[in-house]
Amino acid sequence: MDEIEELSYEEAYGQLEGVVAQLESGKLSLEQSVALYELGQRLSAHCQDLLEKAELKIRQVEADDA
Repeated sequence: MDEIEELSYEEAYGQLEGVVAQLESGKLSLEQSVALYELGQRLSAHCQDLLEKAELKIRQVEADDA
């Protein structure tokens, strides 16, 4: 299993914020920037997946209560 998939939303979002800050610093080589961009994309996708799962759970609870 991928390390990113094991992160909670809060952990992944925190790492994503760190990636963005490093990219915005402008102090990285092109290769470092590309690697961080790829990591940021994976973190962002993981956060989105977790949000979608949480939204689905909320919808299911609301449907059960209706």
